[in-house]
Amino acid sequence: MVSRAHSVVRVGACALALGAALSGCSPTFDWRTIMNNDSGYTIDLPAKPGNDQRAVQIDGAPMQMAMQTAEAGDAVFAVGTITLPDESETTQRKALDFLRTGLARNVGAQPDAHAVQIPLAAGGKVLGLEMKLSGQAGSDHEKRTVYARLVARGRHVYQAAIIASQPLPQEQVDQFFSSFELY
Repeated sequence: MVSRAHSVVRVGACALALGAALSGCSPTFDWRTIMNNDSGYTIDLPAKPGNDQRAVQIDGAPMQMAMQTAEAGDAVFAVGTITLPDESETTQRKALDFLRTGLARNVGAQPDAHAVQIPLAAGGKVLGLEMKLSGQAGSDHEKRTVYARLVARGRHVYQAAIIASQPLPQEQVDQFFSSFELY
């Protein structure tokens, strides 16, 4: 009877250990499509997003940046939207430069970017910038990898970004960026 009780306890312990091991392997990414009608975009995020807003100064002009963020594992996925005072190319360029240099400065990297096409929900594409940066961030100088796409359209400038403590699997990066569409 005692050995049978030990067997039951061992089987139970093994089942718990297996359950814990399997839960560690469960997907961290629970993708969902988010439509932001106020800012004019749709994107897939790996968890339920939170919303935030912050004031930014671009070339001396105060502006608001609305943010939607979601965390998955050791990564933060975010879309920031700055509403511009006008649609001029000069204002758009200043805002894009602000975002590009800010992301690079946050990890102590050069603000290197290359052109990328950003899809429009109605069809067609608009030219944007793509960046992948790695460096040290914060007061603890923790290693961070930043993936970002920046684009201007009308009176909005967008920053779709992933900030991770280590490089992510390419399929997760692709899921995020391939789903980013502007209205």
